[in-house]
Amino acid sequence: MKEASGELSMTAVAVVAIAAIGVVFTTLIWPQIKATIVNNTKCNQAISCEASNGKTTRCTVCKDEACNQTETINCPVK
Repeated sequence: MKEASGELSMTAVAVVAIAAIGVVFTTLIWPQIKATIVNNTKCNQAISCEASNGKTTRCTVCKDEACNQTETINCPVK
């Protein structure tokens, strides 16, 4: 009986540890990854870019399909 309860305890510890890792990933790491992906996509679809300051450049991107609205974002220099 002691062996069975020990295995149950280890299973519970493993489940809690996996859940904790999942919470940390979804609340801290994933939002940063998602923001980077969205920004890189916007930079690749830029319609114009200004002169750079060495590390970043100001680029204009369309906010909608018809390009009725635009926004200016900082993009890394390629």
